Amino acid sequence: MGSRYKSIILSLCSSLFAAAFVGATGGMNGFESSAPQNQPKSESLLQPRADSTGHRRMLTLLKRIADQTPDDNPYLGDKKFRMLRKQLDSLPATSPNSIKWRLHMQAGKAALRIGNEADAINHYSRALELTQSGSNQIPQHAVIESHFHLGLAYMRLAETQNCCLRHTPESCILPIQGDGIHILQDPSRQAILQFTEVLNRTTEKSPRVFTYGTRWLLNIAYMTIGGYPDNVPKEYLIPTHAFESEVDIPRFKNIAPKLGLDVFDLSGGAIADDFDNDGYLDIVVSTWDVEGQIRFFRNNRDGTFADRTRQSGLTGLYGGLNLVQADYDNDGHVDILVLRGAWLGRNGRHPNSLLRNNGDGSFTDCTFEAGLGNVHYPTQTAAWGDYDNDGDLDLYIGNESSRALSAPCQLFENNGNGTFTDVAANARVQNHRLTKSVVWGDYNNDRLPDLYVSNLEKGNRLYRNNGDGTFTDEGSRLDVRAPLRSFPSWFWDYDNDSVLDIYVSAYSSGIEHVAADALGLPTDSGIARLYRGEGDGGFKDVASQCNLETPNAPMGANFGDLNNDGYLDFYLGTGWPNYMELMPNVFYLNQGGKRFVDVTYAGGFGHIQKGHAVAFADFDNDGDQDIFEQMGGAYPGDGFGNVLYENPGFGNNWIAIRLMGVKSNRSAIGARIHLIVHENGATRSIYKHVNSGGTFGCNPLRQTIGIGKSERIESLAVFWPTTGLTQTFREVECNRFIQIIEGEKEFTELKLRTLKLGAPR
Repeated sequence: MGSRYKSIILSLCSSLFAAAFVGATGGMNGFESSAPQNQPKSESLLQPRADSTGHRRMLTLLKRIADQTPDDNPYLGDKKFRMLRKQLDSLPATSPNSIKWRLHMQAGKAALRIGNEADAINHYSRALELTQSGSNQIPQHAVIESHFHLGLAYMRLAETQNCCLRHTPESCILPIQGDGIHILQDPSRQAILQFTEVLNRTTEKSPRVFTYGTRWLLNIAYMTIGGYPDNVPKEYLIPTHAFESEVDIPRFKNIAPKLGLDVFDLSGGAIADDFDNDGYLDIVVSTWDVEGQIRFFRNNRDGTFADRTRQSGLTGLYGGLNLVQADYDNDGHVDILVLRGAWLGRNGRHPNSLLRNNGDGSFTDCTFEAGLGNVHYPTQTAAWGDYDNDGDLDLYIGNESSRALSAPCQLFENNGNGTFTDVAANARVQNHRLTKSVVWGDYNNDRLPDLYVSNLEKGNRLYRNNGDGTFTDEGSRLDVRAPLRSFPSWFWDYDNDSVLDIYVSAYSSGIEHVAADALGLPTDSGIARLYRGEGDGGFKDVASQCNLETPNAPMGANFGDLNNDGYLDFYLGTGWPNYMELMPNVFYLNQGGKRFVDVTYAGGFGHIQKGHAVAFADFDNDGDQDIFEQMGGAYPGDGFGNVLYENPGFGNNWIAIRLMGVKSNRSAIGARIHLIVHENGATRSIYKHVNSGGTFGCNPLRQTIGIGKSERIESLAVFWPTTGLTQTFREVECNRFIQIIEGEKEFTELKLRTLKLGAPR
């Protein structure tokens, strides 16, 4: 059964389950009553309201892309499988066994990618039979390869029959136990037989993917039948301590299934934010499946969510590997940018979508009216920031240049009337590389947002804002270009010294590296970089001393303060498109700004399905951040359900701050928050700058900030870079939600109910 059909079945089941809880949703509940009397300047300008023409034009383009996908999309299309089947059917019986073997192996791989496990197993089995024919035409490596890929096909079948169609909250979370153990165990047992054959035939000279990689998969297969560690052959056992954490923390539970949020889909984006201004956080998710619907889940304010996709006007808006949000037109409503075409090269010239929030529960695609649809390039990353400090948000889109396509990055200057102009060439920020993440941050503290660009195949860039509409690449001079194969990145202040730091992931590790690390062996893999800001405009790589050398391959990632101690932690959604890359997603807990510890297994975060967009958000208004993650792989046969890890609480205090710009941009993106608290007999500072967090998945623009055991905030200061204004508030009570409007002397407390997720009252 292909992913598309599984998605229909599981989505229907999720919708029926959610319908038992949710009812009609109401309006605004008075949350906007504290809006400023003087509206931001752009609200006074005439803005082009997107009519149905542009929206219909987008729907037509997306439908055309979907129609072309079977032949043009190397990930989602089935053209290759059709061609291989045709070749096999027309192959003369007298053809060399080496050709037959090669075609069956290729057909098996193509069938597995489109979700046809039965055909994949059949072709791999035929290929294995050919290796046993005694023919000297078969290459020596064919036996091991045949066993390995046949085992992989059985393992994917096991996932489909159990983790997907019999999904539980514990499914696929390492170490697999409890309800995560498979009910239908025959496919896993068949996988164990094949993987054992591979390991019995390997030598020290065999590729590491067949030695360490197969060993890793064998141990996971035994977990799925409840046979780990006792039944794993001792010579192939990965020790139990490899699945333990250095520090113990409360275990988080995946509650997405009982909320109807476990949408079964392929890789995609996720935003947690308040789209209807009622103070409660909603969720928007996307998938890069070109026939996959963008979906809007409204927070019902009773512990449940309602799928409001149809009512929000999003029906027919398909695809989108990533999403980013901001109030681009300063009208007080959070808008959405959808990013499409990533990884597809010249076949990825798909249009992005700018979805304007109409303020009535609906969205309108105004891409073309806004000037963002004049040219289409493949992309999955973008960031909002006011680079010219004029009070409205500009947009940088990181496009993917390749040998087949020149795709310059774009810097869209906001014209203040709802339209944009691409000024990237004059600004000298076109990059012309395979861009995987972009993020704004004022690293040199001159009030001008600078730009970090992470590239997959060449050096990264740090574009310093010159303040005259141009930028200078300081990546080489400041030595922040590595790693050369990078993916997610972000600016943050992980050590609370008031200077922005940069985290850059390394996208170069596979399961063979993860297995070697679990065995205490050298990995020979690239590692992430943590560039600590030195306060003089320079950086120092401290990844090693901060315990960040473990191999992983992050795609989606984000940061937040999991335990409310005032120090930022982060979560990595990992994996590669290949089916064998069943590596755990990883959680790092900040230890007082000095180092990080891996608490993946203690916290229950070690999901082995492909992890993409990550959002830290306080969905139940209890003051601590939960974690939503969009799951699923790149191929139709590799879908999975999204997860929501509920924070069990750590007993620390917090403050949640909604900033509203007046002269600055309404979203307050780029503003800086400085708290001074007294804890354990000492005074300390906590810093946070306002954005949506990492570069694949979006946190709310409302900032939830932990303050540890402090019972009161001695000082809360907000700095607005656009105007240079600093607002300071003294003796602020903790554990509440407040709204601060730029320029006003007093803040407003927001009365929000604490919710019990999954249980309306």
